[in-house]
Amino acid sequence: MRIIEQSVIAKNPNKKSEDGIVVTSDFIAVIDGSTSKTHQRHCPLMSNGRYAMKLISQYIRKMPANTSCHQFCVGVTNALRKHYWLRLPVQRMLEHPEERLCASAIIYSRLRREVWMVGDCQCLIGNQYFDNPKPYERQLAEMRAAKVRELLIAGVPQSELLQPHDPAREVMIPTMIEVMQNQNITYAVIDGFPIPESKVKVIPLDFQKWEIILASDGYPQLAKTLAESESLLQHQRETDPLNIGTFTATKAFVEGNNSFDDRSYIRFEV
Repeated sequence: MRIIEQSVIAKNPNKKSEDGIVVTSDFIAVIDGSTSKTHQRHCPLMSNGRYAMKLISQYIRKMPANTSCHQFCVGVTNALRKHYWLRLPVQRMLEHPEERLCASAIIYSRLRREVWMVGDCQCLIGNQYFDNPKPYERQLAEMRAAKVRELLIAGVPQSELLQPHDPAREVMIPTMIEVMQNQNITYAVIDGFPIPESKVKVIPLDFQKWEIILASDGYPQLAKTLAESESLLQHQRETDPLNIGTFTATKAFVEGNNSFDDRSYIRFEV
């Protein structure tokens, strides 16, 4: 495996990213920790998303080379579940998925020549694009976009909707928490509870040479170079900073932030 380029950039320049990249001799992974929806904190030193990313990164770094996707799903689930046993009632985590540690991950296995997509992530393999979006993400983004348009028509200036306190996002959060009851039922994430492997996308590769890009969902459009992906992101910010047009998102480009979300990108050859 030969790394060509990689980047991790936090959305907020004053905070650490909840995204992370892991590179070992056997695996390459992008991990996207989920933004907290409640005030419950699992680690006082960092956000829930960053803590989830850190725990998953540690697990991947210790995985044997021949680990299968199934073994990863079981093992990483147990690694997060162990945290709940030590700190929080498992029953509460079962009943309140919005309080769980949660992340998505996309992983390349050198030995098995497979890409595993657990949760919301994206990749380019040669010229073919793959993603694995959460089934409710677009509806939630559209709900927020509708509220933004309503506020704009009512005379609220765009600049006010680009502040850290987003009234349109607040409208969406209760529904987001409600649909999270389907977490690891109708869609897969890493959260310490059994992952429905039918919702995990596994992409096998043959033994020809491949160029692969793994990325988090912080890029609205994934391009064949980091520079081009960054350029497309900047174009989105310039033309639709509220993310309510052809690309809809559950967050806007908040003033003072680097982007609407943390973002990770790694390009490599195998």
